[in-house]
Amino acid sequence: MSDMPPVARALSGLGIAYRVFRHSGQVTSLEQAASERGQTTQQVVRSILFRLGEGNFAMVLMPGLQQVSWPALRAYLGQSRLSMASEEEVLAFTGYRVGAVAPLGLPGLIRILADESVLIPDEISIGSGERGVAIILKSTDLRKSIKNLEIGQFAKLK
Repeated sequence: MSDMPPVARALSGLGIAYRVFRHSGQVTSLEQAASERGQTTQQVVRSILFRLGEGNFAMVLMPGLQQVSWPALRAYLGQSRLSMASEEEVLAFTGYRVGAVAPLGLPGLIRILADESVLIPDEISIGSGERGVAIILKSTDLRKSIKNLEIGQFAKLK
């Protein structure tokens, strides 16, 4: 179990079914990641960390290529200002490197928001805590695994 990615260990501890997917080489795009996993880009869930203030962060789960609507996020959080966390802040706060961030297996409590479209596909993939490795699971199981998950409309409207 020690060679399992951090997110796999967290899900195992919760009794939630998942599959570990290891990419055979470097992943350079979301499209490549989805294709190698046999998924669409909408099934690949990105975990994006936002800085709300000094030492105060929130994570937003977004599907595929969709972008966060800054006005919608600021309004939901009641924040007039926020920014994306730097790579250093992401590593320090989550314990994960950019490209491997996930909403599970985190060292501390954090507010986690998910765009409602994350839960549309039956099967999704998330970061594992290790670059080049993904966790594939049912979207309903992701929802069950994150206590106090906040679901809303955080994506830019097309």
